[in-house]
Amino acid sequence: MNSTLRPLPNKDRETALYLKLASILVSLIATVYILYILRETIIPIAFSILLAILLHPVCLWLERHRVPRIGSILLSILSLFIVLVVLVYVVSLQIGSFAEELPRITDKAETILDQTLTMGERYLNISRSQQVSEAKKYLINALSEGRAVLLSTLVTTTGAISTFILIPLYIFFFLLYRDFFRRFFHKAITNVPNEALDVLLKKIYEVIQSYLSGLFLVILIVGVLNSIGLLILGIPHAIFFGFLAGFLILIPYIGILIGSVLPALLAVVTMDSPWYALGVVGVMGFVQFLEGNFITPNIVGSKVSVNPLAAIVALFLGGQLWGLAGLILALPVTAILKVVFDTIPSMEPYGFLLGEPVHEVQEDKKEAETQHPVEKEFKKKPYRRYRNKPRQRPDGTVPPANNPAI
Repeated sequence: MNSTLRPLPNKDRETALYLKLASILVSLIATVYILYILRETIIPIAFSILLAILLHPVCLWLERHRVPRIGSILLSILSLFIVLVVLVYVVSLQIGSFAEELPRITDKAETILDQTLTMGERYLNISRSQQVSEAKKYLINALSEGRAVLLSTLVTTTGAISTFILIPLYIFFFLLYRDFFRRFFHKAITNVPNEALDVLLKKIYEVIQSYLSGLFLVILIVGVLNSIGLLILGIPHAIFFGFLAGFLILIPYIGILIGSVLPALLAVVTMDSPWYALGVVGVMGFVQFLEGNFITPNIVGSKVSVNPLAAIVALFLGGQLWGLAGLILALPVTAILKVVFDTIPSMEPYGFLLGEPVHEVQEDKKEAETQHPVEKEFKKKPYRRYRNKPRQRPDGTVPPANNPAI
C-alpha cells in the first residue's frame, strides 16, 4: 500500500511533463490545421455568432412586446438587411459621382506625369523615351503579378460570397435555439457548476456585445471626424472617404492609415499643391491617435481589455490564417479567449498576459485587499481596545461602562 503512495521518480515526472507538452503542441497544430482547412465554413459561422449576439437585444425587445420568437428573429434579420442595403446604396451613389470626375482627374494625372518626366530629363539626365520604357516594364511586371493575385482573390471571394449567403440562416437558428445551446453546454461541461457556466457565458456575451455595439459607435464618430477634416482641406468627396476610413477601423491600428491612401492620391491629382496630400495623412493620423487612445477605450470600455502587443500578434496570426476575415475576427476572438482564461484557474496567467497591464495590476491589488482583511482588522484591534478601555478613578476604582460621567 505504501509503495502506491510514493511520488514518481524524477525521470518519470520528466517523461510525463514531456508527454503533456507534446500532446498540447499536437492539439494546437491540429486545431490550427482544421481552422485553416475548414475556413470557408467556419468563418461564416463565426460572423453569424457575432451578428446573432448583436441582434439578440432586438429580439428580446420584440419578444417583450408579445411578438413570437420566430417573428422577432425575422424582423431583426430584416432590419439588419435594410441597413446593409441602405449602406450599399449610399456607397454606390458616391462611387457614381466619383466616376463622373474621372476625365478631370485623368487630365490632371497626365499633367503631373508630364511634369515628372520633364524633371527626370532635366535633373537625372534620363530621356523621356527611356523613362517611359522603364515605367512600361515595371507596369507590365506589376500587372502580370497582380493578375494572378486578382484571379485567386476572385475565386476566393466567389466561394466566400456563396458561403456567406448562409449567414442569415445561421443567425436565425442561433437565435431560435439559444436556450437549447445553453442546455448543451450544461450537459457537455459537467465538471463546472451550471451557475458558474452561466456566469462565463454571460461574460462572453457582454464582451462581444460591448465590442460590437461600441465598434459601430466608434465608426460613426471616426467617420464624422475624418469628414470634417477632409472638408476643411477641401478634398472632393470628403464624406465618402471619411466614412470609408471609418469603416476600415475594422482592421485595427492600420485601417485608417490604409483608408487615407486613396484621398491622399486624389489630393495629389486634384489639388494645386502636394501639401494637401500630407494634410490628409496628418488629419487621418490624428483621428487614429484619438481613436486608439481616447475614443475606443472610453466607448468600448475595459470589458475588451486586450493589450496592444497581444492585439497586434492576434491580428498577424488572424490575417495569416483567415485573411481579411481573420483581421476582423482577431480582436473579439482574443477577448473571448481572455474571458475563458480568466475563468479557468490553471489558465489564469495566460489571461493576465493578454490583458491591459494597468487594468490587470489594479485587479490584483483589489483581490489582495479582499483576501487579507483579517490582518488589517487584527492590527486595529489593540488600538481599539486601548481607546475604549475605561479610565481609572483617583481612588483606583474603575467606573461601570454605562456610567454617563465617563
